[in-house]
Amino acid sequence: MKHILITCLMFLLLSSKAWSAVNAKQPNILLILTDDQGYADVSFNGSQDIRTPNLDKLANAGTTFSSAYVVHPFCGPSRAGLLTGRYPHMFGSQFNLPRQKQAGGLGVPVEETYISSVLQQAGYYTGIVGKWHLGETAKYHPNNRGFDDFWGFLYGGHDYFPKEYERKYQAFKERGLDYAIPQYLVPLEHNGKEVRAKEYLTDELSKQAQRFIKSANDKQEPFFLYLAYNAPHTPLQAKEEDMAQFPNIKDKKRKTYAGMVWAVDRGVGQIVETLKETGQYENTLIVFLSDNGGKTSQGGNNYPLKEGKGSTHEGGYRTPMFMHWPEQVKPGHKYRHPVSALDLYPTFANLAGAKIPAQKKLDGKDLWPALKSNQSVRPGEPIYVMRHRLGYSDVGVRIDNFKALRINNGPWQLFDVENDPAEERDLANKYPDLLLELVANMEAWSVGHAQPKWFHNLDTAVEWRTHFMPRFNETFNLSQGLQSH
Repeated sequence: MKHILITCLMFLLLSSKAWSAVNAKQPNILLILTDDQGYADVSFNGSQDIRTPNLDKLANAGTTFSSAYVVHPFCGPSRAGLLTGRYPHMFGSQFNLPRQKQAGGLGVPVEETYISSVLQQAGYYTGIVGKWHLGETAKYHPNNRGFDDFWGFLYGGHDYFPKEYERKYQAFKERGLDYAIPQYLVPLEHNGKEVRAKEYLTDELSKQAQRFIKSANDKQEPFFLYLAYNAPHTPLQAKEEDMAQFPNIKDKKRKTYAGMVWAVDRGVGQIVETLKETGQYENTLIVFLSDNGGKTSQGGNNYPLKEGKGSTHEGGYRTPMFMHWPEQVKPGHKYRHPVSALDLYPTFANLAGAKIPAQKKLDGKDLWPALKSNQSVRPGEPIYVMRHRLGYSDVGVRIDNFKALRINNGPWQLFDVENDPAEERDLANKYPDLLLELVANMEAWSVGHAQPKWFHNLDTAVEWRTHFMPRFNETFNLSQGLQSH
């Protein structure tokens, strides 16, 4: 009996050690970010006209998020927040970078350590494929911000069809107008060297992601891949065979947009096959989301959310999202508590066993324990949104189910966005004390904001100064903002 007991204890000890060794293995992390994809533009979120079978398969085998937010309703600040784990307002990145080529050597401050650098220091092979939009000069280049491998474009967008791109590009070159080449025609690059896409750009980006994954496997290193598709961002350009997948869509913009989403979905399916072929699928955390809401004037659909890209209504910054990781993320589950893109930084770092610099400030929370227990990651804690406009700011703050909102310099409103995602029923009169509390919370947050380091165009820079922005004393002036209630 004694020998049997000892044998059992040894078996349990060895099993425990084996389990610990398996779970101590650093997971691969694949972060897939689409551009301007609406809340309702994936079928796992209820799309009635756009099918996304490969994304659905991952989403249904993982956990979807019904209240996932990015930090800004525009792509530049949103991406800055995603990679730094901080609200971009805190370090002067509230606006998209200027549209001019080589816009004054501007970029996200190097003092802000990206998650890529943290993972790189932890032994990860790190890569970005696709859109950057966080600085074009060497100082801010992806290869100098924690990414071992970069294949893509530095600016806010790019043409999709290689032959048409080349025709436009050469037209500028032949006329000696190199200095005037638009951002979307600036050549693609691979680690600083000019390259050309051989296929429709979305397909090319998917293939480059597959190349990176195979390279990581050859190196036998855990990888972090930030796959930043520019689809379905404008220009609206889709392959005919992809648009043909949606014969029931008659609106031209929506049909083109659907074809662009279809190409993303196809690429994700191919990438998953590569993960399986290389034996990395089981140990890869896949996270999918969009950088902001869909642009409704260009084919996007954010139903049931109100408005879209650029807005501080829900449709502007609440996006589709899922996490997939076999045996680690609960399958077929919907996480209904509010989460932020800011949460990905500490979550990735902790899963990787990576050390976050002691001086690094973070605005997000490690999502993993709350996800495992299906509890809120931030009970009673806020998620903010702010977009500066001409002479005023649109602002919003959500805590638990409730969101305080002020737009167009109108009255403050209060919504239960868990049960009223369309923001149709203003509860300001019903819960005035709660509204006051939320407004005060956001005003305290605004105190830490830095002055913008750039503006997306000269007019905005002039307006900022002539209107004495940000004028938070007016934004949070309760007698003014609550007067109609």
